[in-house]
Amino acid sequence: MAVAPSWLRDLAGAWVFYSVLPAWPRLQPGFQRIARFAPWIGLVIAALQIAVWLLLQGLGWPLLATVPVLIALEAWVTGGLHLDGVMDTADGLAAGASRRLEAMEDSRVGASGVQALAFVLLLQMGALFCLAERVPMGMPWVLAAVGFLSRCSPLWAVVRFPYLKQDGTAGFHREGARGWREARPSLLVIVVTLTVVVAVGQGVLLGVMLLVGLASGLVVAEVLGRRLGGHTGDSYGACVVWTATLMLVLLALLQPLAVSLAR
Repeated sequence: MAVAPSWLRDLAGAWVFYSVLPAWPRLQPGFQRIARFAPWIGLVIAALQIAVWLLLQGLGWPLLATVPVLIALEAWVTGGLHLDGVMDTADGLAAGASRRLEAMEDSRVGASGVQALAFVLLLQMGALFCLAERVPMGMPWVLAAVGFLSRCSPLWAVVRFPYLKQDGTAGFHREGARGWREARPSLLVIVVTLTVVVAVGQGVLLGVMLLVGLASGLVVAEVLGRRLGGHTGDSYGACVVWTATLMLVLLALLQPLAVSLAR
């Protein structure tokens, strides 16, 4: 294995942990501080979605067929990791404080988990269809923003709240965290992107997406953390999906306002 700096090994570890994509050759992945690079992996997944979007649009696929493919692609690339967290977290919230962790650890999915999964998928499909119909040229920006910003939400959860399971498999996220320094890689991407997009005259649209995404992620992580009394690996995954869902719905609602401001 090649000797590599710790940040690069953590990036390789994030690649392995957050996706089913092939591991990097000749590089030993690290897993101590991978949460800081989760938004970067979200950009890679978004890039795959954008490529599929452009391909299917070029082939003349209808939006009603294209949108489910985009959602299914993300679920496949992530191995269903975050969707599993949505279902387990919903079951835990429905079980009450005394049985919350027990319900979240149960491998069986309850009615609340199934309903939560159905809700997020339907909301995402509806919002994506609305955005794709109204601003088809902006879909690559939407997919990239949602893929990146939704994965910033667990960073707030990791730094802000304690980890609830002493023997939880995702406990290393909290143990290896170094405060707000975990957000540095994400802030770097945000600053660079803002600089580039403002330079080409699209700052208003990106600004709306940035504000909506960061606000959605903060609210979701904060509400879940307060309801649960902390976070687990399942709720980290739920933060990603529910932030993406809330962000898409808000973008669909605010899209007319954003377009008018950009004119």
